Amino acid sequence: MCLTICVNTVVSSVSIPSTFAVYQFYSPVMAPTVAFVTGANRGLGFGLVKHFVASPNYLVVAAVRDPAHPTAQELSRLPVGEGSSIIIVKYDAGVEQSAFDAVKEATNKGVDHIDYVVANAGIAKVYPLVKDVKRADIVEHIQVNVLSVVSLYQATRPLLEKSITKPVFAIMGSGAGALGRQPPVPSAAYGASKSILPWYGIRINSEDEWLNTFVLDPGWVQTDMGNGAAKGWGLESAPDTIDKSTGGMVNVITKGTKEQYGGKVVLYTGEVQEW
Repeated sequence: MCLTICVNTVVSSVSIPSTFAVYQFYSPVMAPTVAFVTGANRGLGFGLVKHFVASPNYLVVAAVRDPAHPTAQELSRLPVGEGSSIIIVKYDAGVEQSAFDAVKEATNKGVDHIDYVVANAGIAKVYPLVKDVKRADIVEHIQVNVLSVVSLYQATRPLLEKSITKPVFAIMGSGAGALGRQPPVPSAAYGASKSILPWYGIRINSEDEWLNTFVLDPGWVQTDMGNGAAKGWGLESAPDTIDKSTGGMVNVITKGTKEQYGGKVVLYTGEVQEW
C-alpha cells in the first residue's frame, strides 16, 4: 500500500507516464500466491487444489496426467476465492522430463514464481508380502513415488527461489512408509517406496536453507487407496475424510515454519511424527 502511494506521488509530481509507473513500480504484494500441486485431478490432489483456490488471490497450477480427462475438467468448476484461478498443465510422474515440461508450460501461461509445491502424484498398485513381491513392482513404485519427487524438486526449484513468501516443498508421504510405527499390513512395494521420502525431505531441507521442505502424512483417508486398505481390514471405509485431511495439510503448508517442520514428517493435524 505504501509503495502504491509513493508511486502515485512520484508520478504526479514529475508527470511520468502511467505505463512507466506500472512496469517500474509494480508491487510484489499484488502478485498471487502460487501453489503447484501434482496428481491434482483426484483424491488428495483434488482436495488440496479445492482448499488452495478457495482462498483469495491464489493461482493454483494443477498438474495432471491427462488434462482432457473428465476428472481434470472438474477442476475448472471448483469455487474460487476473490482474485484466484486455476491453470491445468500436463504432468506424468513416471517420466523424468515431464516435471520440467510442466513447469515450462506453467511459465508459458504466465507463472513467474512458485510459493508452495505439493509432490502428491503417486501409485499404489499392489500390496504383496516381501516373500511375494516382484522386483519390477518395487522398481515401478520407486520410479513414480520417489524419483518423480526428485525431478519435481529440480524442475520447480528455480521458481521457488523467486517466491514472494517463505517457499515450501511438501512431499506426500504415507503411514505405510513409516519405520518406527510401521503398520502391520503387506505393502512391500508401495510402503517401501514411501519410506525413502523422508530421507529426501531431510536432505533438501538441509541443502536449501531458504526452503521449508518436509513430508506430509495425510492420515488414513477416504480415497480409493485408503478405502481399499480399510476394506482389507474389514472396515467400511477409512476414518479421515478428504476434506478434513487436505484442509489440515493446506494449513500446515501455509502457516508452518521451517523451524517447526523442516526436514520432518508432519501429520495433517500439524503433529510431528516419528519416521
